[in-house]
Amino acid sequence: MYSHVVKTVDGHTAGEPLRIIADGIPQLPGSTMLERRRHAIQHINEFRTILMWEPRGHRDMYGAILTPPATDDGDVGVLFMHNDGFSTMCGHGIIALASLGPGEGLVPLDWSNPLIRFDTPAGRVVARVRHENRRIEDIAFCNVPSFVVDVDASVHVPGLGDVRYDLAFGGAFYAYVDAASVGLELEADQSQRIVDVSMSIKRELIERNCLGEGVLGDELDFLYGVILTGPAHGEAHSRNVCVFADGEVDRSPTGTGVSGRIAIHHHRGEVGLGEHIRIESILGTTFDVAAVEDLTVDDRDAVVPEVTGMAYLTGRHEFVVDPMDPLGTGFLLGG
Repeated sequence: MYSHVVKTVDGHTAGEPLRIIADGIPQLPGSTMLERRRHAIQHINEFRTILMWEPRGHRDMYGAILTPPATDDGDVGVLFMHNDGFSTMCGHGIIALASLGPGEGLVPLDWSNPLIRFDTPAGRVVARVRHENRRIEDIAFCNVPSFVVDVDASVHVPGLGDVRYDLAFGGAFYAYVDAASVGLELEADQSQRIVDVSMSIKRELIERNCLGEGVLGDELDFLYGVILTGPAHGEAHSRNVCVFADGEVDRSPTGTGVSGRIAIHHHRGEVGLGEHIRIESILGTTFDVAAVEDLTVDDRDAVVPEVTGMAYLTGRHEFVVDPMDPLGTGFLLGG
């Protein structure tokens, strides 16, 4: 009767949704997560649009596909997806998977040694589950090595003039821009203006090839988003608002985004090794982040960020696609 039946577990991390596919999609071939990501892009993209786009999702939906590990010592592989494709890494997604996955039988966990080794397209990410008698209190994950590409760079953006930005990698590449410098306040009721300005900056940086000759390789070397920074509204270090993919606004402080932030602060000598800072989102929700290790990646100074947060279950769903439905594979308005 139905062409597809897909079961999901849904949750949110600091307000940002994650739809975890529990059953109903084909297995992804490939010996590495980048190979599996490539296969997903080429062969199962319709599952992404079915689950991320309307009428089952929305422009700001986010999802995860679990796979067997791609390494001998890994626990689980994961691909992340959004309104415009498949990500290379996602911090809020790691927190959600570590928070919700064990209880839902989707992610293995030894409660006596509560580490989960995730294989992602960007590399190994290790989450520690802090719990009291198996009641999870929070998740701290050590991200892939994160590093600065450029600081105090400038790009001319029509309508905005010369925009100063920093460029860093935290599992994905982001341009970091002071919100006040482009006339923005990081308030929820300004979200459309935030999207418009951020996407203008992103398009100009992509047009000008801000990553130059490449940094990590073709499949990782793309500008994922623009992160606007500003003063905290609560008792935090600062506020982060990330606009990524095709104009999605992250409701959380962005796990890969705060990883790039801590790399920048550490590079500037503003935050010491092991020093935690708290960064809030457009909603006022927070992640804690610290640089816990110095290392070198391809002759670049880098740090290992540790990001701490928590996620919560919102539902379990069974989605179907009626083969007679002309909108069955999904749609988006605008953009």
